[in-house]
Amino acid sequence: MLRLERVTLDDVDPAIDDLRTRNVFQTREWLEFVEHTQGAEPIVAHVEQDGEVVGAFTGLIVKRLGVRILGSPFQGWMTGPMGFTLEPGVDRPQAMHSLVRFAFRELGCLHVELMDRYTGFEELGGLRARLVRFPTYEMDLTQDEDAIFGAMSSACRRAVRKGVKEGVRVEEAQGIEFADEYYDQLLAVFERQGHGRKPPYSRERVREMIRCVEPSGNLLMLRAVAPDGERIATAIFPSRQDFAYFWGGASWPSHLPLRPNEAIFWHAIRHFRERGVRMLDLGGGGDYKRKYGAPEKLIPFVRKSRVPGMVRLRDVAARVYKGRATRAKAIACVSAATTASWSEPLSAGVNVL
Repeated sequence: MLRLERVTLDDVDPAIDDLRTRNVFQTREWLEFVEHTQGAEPIVAHVEQDGEVVGAFTGLIVKRLGVRILGSPFQGWMTGPMGFTLEPGVDRPQAMHSLVRFAFRELGCLHVELMDRYTGFEELGGLRARLVRFPTYEMDLTQDEDAIFGAMSSACRRAVRKGVKEGVRVEEAQGIEFADEYYDQLLAVFERQGHGRKPPYSRERVREMIRCVEPSGNLLMLRAVAPDGERIATAIFPSRQDFAYFWGGASWPSHLPLRPNEAIFWHAIRHFRERGVRMLDLGGGGDYKRKYGAPEKLIPFVRKSRVPGMVRLRDVAARVYKGRATRAKAIACVSAATTASWSEPLSAGVNVL
């Protein structure tokens, strides 16, 4: 029988913590970012079996309309898969059942949401929860560089080569000022659409992410520079050993013929591969991402409520949020669940998780 026991971040079993923080969204710095921007309470718990620590759970509690919700993650946090870190052989479905008991009985929550990339749909049938399919693409960075490039569509390979031919260079950025560079490009794309469209998150949220995460070395911020020195595109990739994550990107629409976005993406792939990162998560679905050659993966997004009908209320609230994100969806290149191609005349970063 598995049970969860809450611990402080300083008291997590060192061996388990080394494994847990291979996921950037389970690091102290990322939890601090969500805590500050969502008014959330970080939760870390040991998973115990017969008195032995065999894993950990990471999430945060937020209050919405007075209701305590445990998210790992929750919609609107701009955060990728969190969930469990478990030793080999530990029963993941049993861990999920234990988490529900822990959330409802010990944490006083009425609703739980979880996305764990290592749990399959077939394992969760007995949980009596709503299971939503979250699509993304996962690029295997353990392949050699030629294999990764060769898996891309011919149009994507041509775009990468064109960027080189046109003299576009990609450089790594530092500092909180990058938030303004990124967000200004983001605003330009939305303003071009008209109809009062705005990004579904604020400039300050991007600043807070940089403020919290960049000092740890877990945030790659890239810009593409035109031959004349103008900064024409940007992208943000949180990462740790297990995977890098395409969080968001934006570019000046007038410079898309130079193909700066494909140049940025190819630079990021090579950067992470050289540093031993195993996988690049493209941050959600979208047909345009197929051009990068990564296979699609469906991750279960678990939603479970203690009170009957609460999931339906949650859906109503989600539609309000999604209404903003959907307007962006047609013009986005995001991380978490996104849309339009960086090669298209519209591109921006929008995260709907």
